[in-house]
Amino acid sequence: MYLTSQVKKEIFKKFAGNDKNTGSSEAQIALFTHRIDHLTGHLKNNKKDFGTQRALLNLVGKRRALLDYLKKNDLMRYRAIIKTLDIRK
Repeated sequence: MYLTSQVKKEIFKKFAGNDKNTGSSEAQIALFTHRIDHLTGHLKNNKKDFGTQRALLNLVGKRRALLDYLKKNDLMRYRAIIKTLDIRK
C-alpha cells in the first residue's frame, strides 16, 4: 500500500510540526499532494480507469479549496507551502 500510517506521520511531522496535528491546512495539502502524485502515476499506466480519474479530480478540487483558504487568511503560509511542495496555480 502506498499510503501507510508511517508515511502519513512523516508528512504530518514535516508540514504540521508534529504527527498529531493532522488538521492543519499545510498537512492536509501535503497529504492531498502525495495522493495526487500517486494517482497521476496510476493513470499514466491505466488510461481508461475513470473511477480513479474522478477521484483525482475530487482531490485536486479539495486541495485547491484549501489553498484558496490559506491564501485568503495567511499569505505567508500559502507562499511557504507552495514553495516547499513545488506546486503552482
